Amino acid sequence: MKIKIAGLISESIVDGPGIRFTVFTQGCPHNCEGCHNPETHDFNGGRWEDTDNIFEMIKKDPILDGVTFSGGDPFCQCKPLAELADKIHAHTDFKMNVMAYSGYTFEYLVSHANEENGFMELLKRLDYLVDGPFVLSKRSLELKFMGSSNQRYIDVQKSLEQNKVVELTQEELSLM
Repeated sequence: MKIKIAGLISESIVDGPGIRFTVFTQGCPHNCEGCHNPETHDFNGGRWEDTDNIFEMIKKDPILDGVTFSGGDPFCQCKPLAELADKIHAHTDFKMNVMAYSGYTFEYLVSHANEENGFMELLKRLDYLVDGPFVLSKRSLELKFMGSSNQRYIDVQKSLEQNKVVELTQEELSLM
């Protein structure tokens, strides 16, 4: 399956806990003022990449702790990312978590999920989600793995089980 990407980072320490492979998707409807990746907003930009090729790159790196889907907004390309997440979770040679950043809130994604957009398809495959738009007036360099204080670091599987948002605290994130 093909996905439109802005780029790939093979070993990142800023896109979530541990050492992470980061997929920067291309296309974002939010256009947040002060966005760290404004070049990823244009849906006509970027390049096409096969999810099998991305998975092969991930498999070759034994020091990775996880994979991050960033953007752009990953929820604009749910189906190929859900497929990639399935491959990551199914691979028996390593145990990696999968997380995503989205300008949408968890509640929005759940309430607007349908078969066409695939929101739930991707959510069900994520371990963690940093949700909500970046808000420049709430920007904070003190937050781990988030850009502004309105964003939340969510345990997706627990949230889906409990039918309510289960956030990780900054203290819990420091232990990851």
